[in-house]
Amino acid sequence: MEYEFNLKFKLAPEDTDHDQVMQRLVEVDCTDALVGLGVAGHLGLEFIREAESAEAAVLSAIDDVKKAFPTAQLVEAGPDFVGLTDVADLVGVSRQNMRKLMVNNPAVFPSPVHGGSSSIWHLAQVLQFMHERQYEFAESMFEVARTAMHVNITKEKALLDSKVDARLRQRLFA
Repeated sequence: MEYEFNLKFKLAPEDTDHDQVMQRLVEVDCTDALVGLGVAGHLGLEFIREAESAEAAVLSAIDDVKKAFPTAQLVEAGPDFVGLTDVADLVGVSRQNMRKLMVNNPAVFPSPVHGGSSSIWHLAQVLQFMHERQYEFAESMFEVARTAMHVNITKEKALLDSKVDARLRQRLFA
């Protein structure tokens, strides 16, 4: 099955020449992505990758980039962090419909990752909510969103102090 996703990496200062970046990606046979170097020191890749699962697609793409750029640091896997407009565009409904779903279901609509005037959610959680309400979208979209969420959370979890994490878990999930 084909999976569409994106990966963003921070590159080493010496890895900014566009031609060299392209050459190194080709050398590791990572040729199924659109490549962007718009932000200095960062590499953005939009993949359409054939694999047996979304997880296999995303992890193999990360492996390919790490082969080409061993010191590259993953910034984000996507689609994951989204606003209501993003979700509306992805599933083919209006932003107003998404807002109505959120406002009319406060007890069960997923909590945002970041709240405020520009709230952000994990796409996988919003898609799960919508699936439970009979909205239709490609299963591969949900699989990729769930995988991207796991990659991003795992990446961030590595930054945590395990003792503080254990104390927080006791209070937050008791």
